[in-house]
Amino acid sequence: MSLNPEPQKYMTGHNAVENIKSAKGKMRFIILTVLSVGIAINYIDRATMSVAIPFMSTELHLSSTDSGFLLSAFFWSYVLFQLPGGWLVDRFGPRITFAFSSLCWGLATAACGLANGITALLGFRFVLGAVEAPSYPASSSTVTRWFPRQERSFAAATFNNGSKIGGTLAIPIVSFLIALVGWRMTFVISGLAAVIWAAAWYVWYRDPRQHPTVSQEEVEFIEANQEHITGEAMSIAQLLAQRTVQAMMAGFFCVNFVSYFFFTWFPTYLVETFHLSLMKFGLLGMLPGIAAIVGGWCGGLLSDSLVRRGYSLTIARKIPLVGGMLGSSVIGIAAYSPTVTLALAALCFANFAATFASAALWALPSDVTPNRANVATIGGIQNMAANLAGIISPIFIGVVMQFTHSFVIPLVLAGVVGLAGAVVYGIWLPKVQPMALKINSGRRRA
Repeated sequence: MSLNPEPQKYMTGHNAVENIKSAKGKMRFIILTVLSVGIAINYIDRATMSVAIPFMSTELHLSSTDSGFLLSAFFWSYVLFQLPGGWLVDRFGPRITFAFSSLCWGLATAACGLANGITALLGFRFVLGAVEAPSYPASSSTVTRWFPRQERSFAAATFNNGSKIGGTLAIPIVSFLIALVGWRMTFVISGLAAVIWAAAWYVWYRDPRQHPTVSQEEVEFIEANQEHITGEAMSIAQLLAQRTVQAMMAGFFCVNFVSYFFFTWFPTYLVETFHLSLMKFGLLGMLPGIAAIVGGWCGGLLSDSLVRRGYSLTIARKIPLVGGMLGSSVIGIAAYSPTVTLALAALCFANFAATFASAALWALPSDVTPNRANVATIGGIQNMAANLAGIISPIFIGVVMQFTHSFVIPLVLAGVVGLAGAVVYGIWLPKVQPMALKINSGRRRA
């Protein structure tokens, strides 16, 4: 892995810096903003349960183990439907797939407000996970269509930051709504926001050449600075056999094992460990989310800067991936922090670092795809593996909590998993370049 800059072979006509200076039009950034709002709503809807569950537990008589299963149920179907979701995006495009997905998850979220017991809640959360599955593959596909490679990591960081913005805003917004209208109506309001966004996305979104308000100059800039991939498209089985895809799956699992603590048990950890009031929790609970937002943009800007300066994609992607995962291991320090200030400092740094890595992570499907027809499928594959952490982590923490009444073991384990992620991205992930099917050597000799 050389640190010497490499030529930008995917550019045409001019070098990367010259092309950026001559770029005209900002429609791609408007597209990115709307896309990020959709992901933010996505995460507000899925995080509503995490914030509401301490209040739901009293009315519905839920144990810590029950709560763990409820928080995990979303990920059971979310994982199962990642591959179909990615395939649907590659087949029908992000406009139709994302709009339909958002409509359905809005209805599923609203339905949670009607539940009268854990069985109904488990069912609604399972449906929610299934219909949210295409959202990230659709986002990756949208960025691939609208952004040249030297802007793609920042674009990926921005839509991924939608999750951090949504998760962060969910804490004060959902807390306020619960205090104002109760937890049931809070689910209904959250779901309605997704339905409105779905209608807007379907009516407004188009690919660059079909969008009515994008300039010809911006379309030409996007196309001139995109890679021209001519490799053979791969089946899901062929993609799963690639070392690159396997490393992406394992690495993203490690990222999410750290990150999903903040979307599941973090509110309970902060309230029960430090006995915070609802108002104080609503303010302090935002800090790790804000740190994550900053971390995502820092990682994206660094990666894109390295690409523009002529460094290889391997260097540009691995520096934030490895560095971010090393930093995320600091989450383990929170287990031994005697005060809320020290605990939040460790958690903020860990969340910053995990999202710093995620910026490059969501650029990888476009970087390594053998064919444009595989971008969303690869995104779905790595997201499927990543969200196995969403199944394992909430249940594990719930069971440990019921027996130990402590978050020490879960937080320390999350730190160890962060270190493992650094090893995966640093050693297992090979050179970042489009994959190709290997010809059987025995046949070649024959």
